Amino acid sequence: MDSETTELRQRQANFSKELHGDHAAERSGMSALISKNKSAQQEAVKKYLRLWDGNVDKDAEDRRLEDYNESTHSYYNVVTDFYEYGWGSSFHFCRFYKGENFQAAVARHEHYLAHMAGIQEGDLVLDVGCGVGGPAREIARFTNCNIIGLNNNDYQIEKAKYQAKQAGLQDHLDFVKGDFMNLEFDEGTFDKVYAIEATCHAPNLAKCYKEIYKVLKPGGVFAVYEWVMTDKYDETNPEHRQICYEIELGDGIPKMFSVDVAREALANCGFEVLVDHDLADNNDPVPWYYPLTGEWQYVQTLSDIGTFFRTSYFGRKFTNLMVSAMEKVGIAPEGSVKVTAALEEAAVGLVAGGRSKLFTPMMLFVARKPLDKK
Repeated sequence: MDSETTELRQRQANFSKELHGDHAAERSGMSALISKNKSAQQEAVKKYLRLWDGNVDKDAEDRRLEDYNESTHSYYNVVTDFYEYGWGSSFHFCRFYKGENFQAAVARHEHYLAHMAGIQEGDLVLDVGCGVGGPAREIARFTNCNIIGLNNNDYQIEKAKYQAKQAGLQDHLDFVKGDFMNLEFDEGTFDKVYAIEATCHAPNLAKCYKEIYKVLKPGGVFAVYEWVMTDKYDETNPEHRQICYEIELGDGIPKMFSVDVAREALANCGFEVLVDHDLADNNDPVPWYYPLTGEWQYVQTLSDIGTFFRTSYFGRKFTNLMVSAMEKVGIAPEGSVKVTAALEEAAVGLVAGGRSKLFTPMMLFVARKPLDKK
C-alpha cells in the first residue's frame, strides 16, 4: 500500500470515529442519526454533495469519477442510518412473488445469487462492496461458506463486524477496508466472488472487473447484480438523462453505465460469461420498485406494512418532516434534511427508471475465469 493510500485511509478512519462516536455499531436507524457529532455531520454532507451541482456535462462527470473513493465513503457515512431505518441490513432491491413478505424476498434474492455463483460449503468468497454485511450473513448461513466482505466505509465495516458477532458468524465472516479498483489480495485467492448493487460505484467497470478476475482462482466464478442503464436508455434524451442523474445523485454514483459497457468490460477482462439476464425485464405482478411507490395494492403481508410505510412516497415525506423538525430543534445534525432530499430524488428516479425499463438494479451476470488462466 502506498503512502497516499495509507494517509487517505487513516484520515477516513479518524473522521468516521469523530462522526459516529464510540460504540457506533450498537446503534442503528434514527437513534444512530441523532447520536452523530453535529459539526462532523455537516462536513460529511458537504463532502457528499459538493460535486452534485445539477451539472451533467462531461467535466462534471469527470470530477465525480476522479473523486469516487472519497465521495462514496462520504455518501455511506450519511445514508447508512437512513438505509437501515427504511430497508434493514441488506441494501438492495429484489423481485417479489405474490404472498411473499419483504424480508423473505430479500433473502431469496441473495440465495439465488449464491446458487448461481455455485457457492459451496467451505468456499472462500469475496463480497465486493459488502455494506453492513446483511447479504454476507445470509449467504454464509445458506451455504456454510467463508466470506470476506470488502468495504471502503469504516462505519459500515464496524457495523458488519458487530452484527456478525451478534449472529454467531464471526468464524465464517470477516470485513476489511479496501478499494475494489485496487484489490490487495494475492492472485487466485478466492473460489467465488459476488457483488450486489455495489460495483455501480466504480469509476471504470473494466478495471474493477479486472481486479476481481485477478483475485479469483482459475475456474472461479464471479456473480453480480449490476446497476445499469438498459438498451432503452438514450443519453441524448433530456428526460432519460434526468432520470439517470436523479439515480446518480441520490445513490452516490459517479456515473451510471449502460449494460453494453458492463458486457464489454467482462468480455475484455477474459471472463467466460455464463449468464447475461436482466431479472427486472419481466411482467411480475409485483414490481421490484414497489416499496418506493406508495401504492398499497402491492403490499403482500401484514409484516410488510412497517417497511412499506418507511420506504414509500408518503413514508419518505413523513420521515423528511420528522427529520426537518429534529434538525430545527437541534436533535438531528444539520444537513440531515439535505440527505433525505437527495434520497427522495433517488427514489423518484428509480421508480421512473423502473417503470420505463430504462434502468435495472438486477442485471445478473455470472462469469467464470477460465481454468487455464492465472
